[in-house]
Amino acid sequence: MKPLRFALFGNIYQARKSALVKKLLCTLETYGAEVWIDHSFHDYLTKKLLLNVSAKGLIEGNDFEADFAVSMGGDGTFLETATRVGDKGIPIIGINMGRMGFLADVSGNEIDATVRNIYNREYRLEERSVLEVRMQDTESGGVQHVVPQSSPYALNEVAVLKRDNSSMISIRVDVNEEYLTTYQADGLIINSPTGSTGYALSVGGSIMSPQSRTLGITPVAAHSLNVRPITICDDAVISLTVESRNHQYLVAIDGRSETCSEGTRLTIQKAPYTIHVLKRPDSSFFRTLREKLMWGNDIRIES
Repeated sequence: MKPLRFALFGNIYQARKSALVKKLLCTLETYGAEVWIDHSFHDYLTKKLLLNVSAKGLIEGNDFEADFAVSMGGDGTFLETATRVGDKGIPIIGINMGRMGFLADVSGNEIDATVRNIYNREYRLEERSVLEVRMQDTESGGVQHVVPQSSPYALNEVAVLKRDNSSMISIRVDVNEEYLTTYQADGLIINSPTGSTGYALSVGGSIMSPQSRTLGITPVAAHSLNVRPITICDDAVISLTVESRNHQYLVAIDGRSETCSEGTRLTIQKAPYTIHVLKRPDSSFFRTLREKLMWGNDIRIES
């Protein structure tokens, strides 16, 4: 029987969690798994942490194949792993070495059980929608398309933000070619259901169930009190036109920031592929809300 192949990606800033890496590698070795490790992560483990790491090979760039991808870190590492996986359809396992862990929700003491679940096929796969952003240079007659230097795909959100300490920006929003409104704000977040518990939540956005087939539009520090977040269907095409006093603004695609000029129009829509997230049999989105966000907890002390 052909051994299962695991592609391992990790956070290179958490030396104190090296014991979890050793635990995972030891468990996979017990099952006879074939482990491939991201080159930069392998260098970190062997040269910085001085670990004796046995791997079938190293991963360069996004050209790799695997049965499962493992993200060792926090949710930021999970997002980077999702970018590397792209449209390959490889299920991602998130082992939490960070703090919150909404995406990376497998704790260190669940590593053995999770690997056992995989080999016993006792897991489920959740499909998570992805956002695609296109940048169009309107000053060239709307013909030239400006391709982002980073990946144009986001599992969490696409955020349009003012630069540095400049004044607020003006963001015109059209949904399916129909004018919605113009936001005067520090920024605007377009988020998937997965991203609803991320940046959007911190500025008042609504929490969405992962399979709700929705998109969120949430302003950041809006200048008007009568502007509120809105949730729309995920088959919509959203167009953003930005005006700024310094004629530039930032676009953050899952945290990967690029500077754009006023003449760039953004089009955001659901990507043609989904990300598969591996979940243990007893995992629950609503329980995660209660445990991670203390959802509904009454912290008042009775007298």
